[in-house]
Formats: sequence, C-alpha cells, structure tokens
Amino acid sequence: MKGFARVIAAVLLTAVGASGALAQAKEWKEVRIGTEGAYPPFNNLNAKKELEGFEIDYGNLLCERMKVKCTWVVQDWDGIIPALLSNKYDIIIAGMNATDERKKRVDFTSVYTKTPIWIIGPKTTTSTDVSPAALKGKAIGVQGSTVHSNYVEKVYKDSTARPYPTQEEANLDLLSGRLDYIIADSLSLEDFLNGKGKDCCKKIGEITRDPTIHGPGVGGAVRKEDTALKAMFDKAIAETIADGSHKKIADKYFKIPIL
Repeated sequence: MKGFARVIAAVLLTAVGASGALAQAKEWKEVRIGTEGAYPPFNNLNAKKELEGFEIDYGNLLCERMKVKCTWVVQDWDGIIPALLSNKYDIIIAGMNATDERKKRVDFTSVYTKTPIWIIGPKTTTSTDVSPAALKGKAIGVQGSTVHSNYVEKVYKDSTARPYPTQEEANLDLLSGRLDYIIADSLSLEDFLNGKGKDCCKKIGEITRDPTIHGPGVGGAVRKEDTALKAMFDKAIAETIADGSHKKIADKYFKIPIL
C-alpha cells in the first residue's frame, strides 16, 4: 500500500507540475492574429503586400491596450478556422460574424462591428424588389463559407448562388456582367461602389439580418480553451468602445456607425 501511495503521489505531483506549466504558458505576452487580407476596408493587402484596414488598425490598438506583442498572419478564408484550431495563430480578426454554427467550434470575443447587409447590382437595374420571387433565376454572388452564402442558400433557393473564394472576385464578376447581384456587408460593398464599381453598379436594397444565420455581429474567434485570451480581448474591446478610441479608428474608414 505504501508503494501504491508513493506512485499516486508522484502522479499528482507530475499533474500539478504540468498544470502549473500550462498556466504559465497561458500568461499571454505574444498573440498571433489571423486575418484574410482580402476584405477591404476591414482587412486588405495593399500593393506593397502590407496589411491595412480598420481591423488591422483596431487589432493593433487592442494589442497596445493589453500590452502584448502581436503579429499578423494572412490566411485564405476557407481555411481560416481550421488554421486557428491547428495553432497557426491564436485569434481570428477578419470580419467574422459570431454565428451559432461557428460557436460549435470556436468561442468569440465581444462584438466590435455590426453593420447592415446590402444587395447590389448593375446601374441598369430598375426594380428595387429583392424578394426571393423577384430574384428567381438570377445569379447572386457571395463570398463562400460566409453568413451571406448561408443566407442566399436558405432564402434564395430559386436563384443561382455563386460562391467565390474572396469578395473581390465576386465584385469583379459583377463588374464584368457575369452576375446579376451581390450580397455582402454594406461597408465592404460601399468601398467597391465608391471605387472600381462606381460606374457600373449601385445599391439595390438592404437585407434584413436573420439572427439564426448572421448572429449578433462580428467578433474575434478564439479556441475554446483559451478563456484567458478571450477575457483579455473582451476587456480591451469594452475599454476602447467606452473611451471613443474604437470610434476614432472607425471614422477613419467608415461614414456610418459600425456598432
């Protein structure tokens, strides 16, 4: 019995040591942030292959508040959650809506943007009716693996949903006449309409948010076990919203409130 007790004691000491090491590892000093780099004006790679946009500036501000060193990692949208789960980075800041479906795999920080959803089309479009019946048989472009893609598949069943790897590719197909409409975040589409799409396209209407599909808004996605990291970001988000620094950065990119 004494020998057995010694074995149990040794196992417990090992477990305590391991848990202590784990706790120490979770004292976050450095954070890797995953983003798409292809969703202006939220996050985008410029001509110099440098990240820019609201989420880049805001993410850097949050890191300053938390007093941690942050590095950005660019990841294609389709693999952005799997890469988080495989430890390629520690949090996703990439215009990701905190949906119930995604919450099965990851946790989300507090919401830092919640904006309208638009449907846009060619300037020659005369009707503003965006009901499923009105858009029957029409080709609707969306970025794949997004809430907008899920919404089109659920609501516009008699239309042709055309998912794209990036929002930019969908925009270019509307520009070239290969799509009838696009559904996406209003601020991203406004950026397109004020730029490359200013001569071809216009806002047709606004999509009513479906809470079961769109969720409460956009937050940062973290692994479920990283509760301390989530708490750090929640605190920093609350502070920056309260003191106006969130709005200051948002006003640099957007003409309307984003919360």
